[in-house]
Amino acid sequence: MSENEPEPAAFTRGRRLAVDVGKVRVGVAMSDPDGVLASPLVTLARDLTTKKGVPTDIAALVDLVEEHEVVEIVVGLPVTLAGTESFAARECRKYAGLLARTVEPVPVRLADERLSTASASRRLAERGVKGRRRKAVVDQAAAVEILQQYLERQRRI
Repeated sequence: MSENEPEPAAFTRGRRLAVDVGKVRVGVAMSDPDGVLASPLVTLARDLTTKKGVPTDIAALVDLVEEHEVVEIVVGLPVTLAGTESFAARECRKYAGLLARTVEPVPVRLADERLSTASASRRLAERGVKGRRRKAVVDQAAAVEILQQYLERQRRI
């Protein structure tokens, strides 16, 4: 599980999830089966409380993977503008590692999420989404940005 691992040789059909991991919330987006369009799905509370030895937010992701027959998960990796990894990036790597062990054999990949939250917030503001409502959906919108960029990159391969 790495942003450096080889990309799939050919794009395979199936739904993909993207996860934007924050300190408080986890935004989730999902693609259509053809991998053309990413759409917001849900915002989960980041929760260290365990359910069967797994944090409840990760357990909820497992449920989504099973329910939607997800073939791949993309976790946003918050690298700095200079391309270095911060504490937040290291925490995302840990989260992605736990998620990968929990949803195996579904692959979990890391994708550069540089500026995804800022871009999502700007788009929501342009649409007139304000205050609490924006805060509630910005993580989903960031996950959409991450997934849409990933899908477009895969289509070019």
